[in-house]
Amino acid sequence: MAVIAAHSGPAEADLILTGTTPGSLAEPTAPPEPTAPPELTASPGQGLRDYVRAHAENRPGVYRLIGPDEQVLYVGKSVRVRSRLLSYFRADRGEKAAEILALSRRVEWDHYPSEFAALLREFRQIRRLRPPYNVQHKRERAVCFIRIPREAAPRVLVTTRPQEDGSEYYGPLLGADRAWAAVRVLVDALELRDCPATTPLRLADQADLFGADYTPLCARAEFQRCLAPCAAGCTEREYAERAELARRFLCGESDEPLDRLRAHLRSAVERWFFEYAAVVLERIQLLESTRRSLLRMQEALDGLTAVYRVPGHCGEDRLYVLQRGLVRAELPAPRDGRERRELRRQTDRLLAAPPPAAGRLGSDSLAEMLLVERWFRRHPAECERLTMP
Repeated sequence: MAVIAAHSGPAEADLILTGTTPGSLAEPTAPPEPTAPPELTASPGQGLRDYVRAHAENRPGVYRLIGPDEQVLYVGKSVRVRSRLLSYFRADRGEKAAEILALSRRVEWDHYPSEFAALLREFRQIRRLRPPYNVQHKRERAVCFIRIPREAAPRVLVTTRPQEDGSEYYGPLLGADRAWAAVRVLVDALELRDCPATTPLRLADQADLFGADYTPLCARAEFQRCLAPCAAGCTEREYAERAELARRFLCGESDEPLDRLRAHLRSAVERWFFEYAAVVLERIQLLESTRRSLLRMQEALDGLTAVYRVPGHCGEDRLYVLQRGLVRAELPAPRDGRERRELRRQTDRLLAAPPPAAGRLGSDSLAEMLLVERWFRRHPAECERLTMP
């Protein structure tokens, strides 16, 4: 059976492929419930430090410190597991490591072929076990998307919970508050509505049998900051054109909102309204930085539909099939022509399906996607190991 770690242990990666022979490619199988191998477990009576010295190796891995009632107190990873565990015994009183060790009754670890493999296992174990002393990976990051719902007069919104509702989603972005501020600027620049979805619309090209005089329902329309589709202020086509400008701006295809703001800036400077000019300049910078973040993330995730070959300990190389940063499968590196052909078929099958839409990404999948993106951003040389399908 093909295995990932030198010592089999918790394997929460539900996309690891196992087969009947080493290196074979088979359908993904559900991982077994994690167990603590006896040879990787020590009790206080055995002497945790002596046990770590005798059995742990200086190679990549994930370790768990376990307290009373079998509660996992902390999950960590290191490229040198033995050295990292021994450092706990050198921690001074009052340090976090010393506090965790004082509460620990057992220590477990699993060796993996590479730092990347250990990073994924650490992330998945923390998300599943929720250890009390872990902060990274356990706390939900402020990830959001810019959303344009399918409406007669579409709005531009921000959401932290994308749904399968037919909306268009742009992102992900970090920092919902900053995204909302940027959307506020974008909506004002293009004079799009920001009222609730239940607001009744009365477009200028709708038939009016009674000649009613419709009054705008918000102050933005009164001050001509909104096209006022609620009060016959524009036709359906006019509003749709503005909404399309918002889409094109978010995709990097149009600078119209920025051009409008720059015109306001020039006018303010010419009239010596320098305080207002400073406000407009801040809005321009916010909108520019938000779009840069969107486009950078889009480019990064587009480049992460590939096969990532990672050299492993003692020649245990692994292949990761990535689709927009999502780890679709983890495979042993092929050793001959037959296995390479089988790998190509397997990869083609996995990547033939379209990537999941934003509305289908759960919090764990989204967090793992950002984890993989951050790995390549922090280790740009690893991009050379990517093979595009």
